[in-house]
Amino acid sequence: MESIIPTWQVSFLCGILTWIVVSSMFNVTQKIRSSIQPWVSRHVISGTPAILQIQKYQRGSLDAFFSGLSCVVSVPFYTGFLPLLFWSGHGKLARQMTLLMAFCDYSGNCIKDVVSAPRPKSPPVRILTATKDEKENALEYGLPSSHTLNTVCLSGYLLHYVFSCLENTDASYRVASFLFVCLLVGLIGFGRIYLGMHSVIDIIGGLVLGLTILAFWLHLHESIDNFVILGQNVTTFWIALSFLLLFAYPTPEHPTPSFEYHTAFTGVALGIVTGVQQTYHQFHHEKVARVFTPELTIPAFAGRVLVGIPTILLVKFCSKALAKWILPITASALGIPVRSSGYVTALTVSPAVKRSNEVKQTSGYLQKMFFGSQDSFDVDTGIRLLQYAGLAWSVVDLVPSLFSHLNL
Repeated sequence: MESIIPTWQVSFLCGILTWIVVSSMFNVTQKIRSSIQPWVSRHVISGTPAILQIQKYQRGSLDAFFSGLSCVVSVPFYTGFLPLLFWSGHGKLARQMTLLMAFCDYSGNCIKDVVSAPRPKSPPVRILTATKDEKENALEYGLPSSHTLNTVCLSGYLLHYVFSCLENTDASYRVASFLFVCLLVGLIGFGRIYLGMHSVIDIIGGLVLGLTILAFWLHLHESIDNFVILGQNVTTFWIALSFLLLFAYPTPEHPTPSFEYHTAFTGVALGIVTGVQQTYHQFHHEKVARVFTPELTIPAFAGRVLVGIPTILLVKFCSKALAKWILPITASALGIPVRSSGYVTALTVSPAVKRSNEVKQTSGYLQKMFFGSQDSFDVDTGIRLLQYAGLAWSVVDLVPSLFSHLNL
């Protein structure tokens, strides 16, 4: 008889938990940081003259161009673009890019906070942050460059997907497409240096890590997709995986927004996997209508967008409100002390207490739960996870159901 929970799932989750315990016992994060951070910091300092040399050619037009290019390949852009990809009928591409994005976000932010290497010093370097998102990005550590990492992985995977769907394309088209992707990656990397957001070592780190993750993903993406759509015990496994990844996240030298970004995209991946696994045969199989075909015309797709975007924004608002109400009550019933960084006013701590909690952050989040002296836990983490899980679930389950009822 086939077991309810596959053995490999238990082994995989236990392996992660074991690594968390072992790394906590031997203080692995601090040892890695103490060996790598000085080397990276020296390269950041030695790379300052190269940044200043590039910034000598600053122009208003170049500022606008590279700032706009950074926004186009940013996490908020992908977050807005991926729902449209699902609703266009390209479900396999959309779910693969979503999971790849979550994997890149987790891996890149883990390395950022483990190494805790500084960004270029300003002054003398001019740091240009044209948007609110860029200002928040500037609060993160530097190595690796997330923009470079994400561009390499997502554009590389998109190129692979297009080539696999259009097998009979001539060599000149493939070469031109490959060169375009290389140009895009080059412009992104150069633009991050021009804007003063990263040093050369950060760009190289993002490029190397991006190529490594892309090669790994191309080797396993079919197996991952088959598991998501046809696997056994998918939802339970992914919930457990999200929990472990959430609380096993390494603590940086000083608090940064990276953990919040990871929490949000972990929730997105959870919502996508849960929704697709339940509704694959209704809305996400390979024979669904695709945009630019008679089955899904441009007006019909525009109708989907007009219905879908307000719906997912409403779900995001409602799921956050529901989580803000349920989680504190649940924690209180279980006797778990919680605080809030800003979502729940009644649980918001004073700045002095907040700084005290930040000083205690010397190990990973799950390590602190079992081995540390944490006075309370930030309920905002759970709220953010559920909020984005609800948002993503609505993209692949609730909204397609509305499309079906409205004949869109």
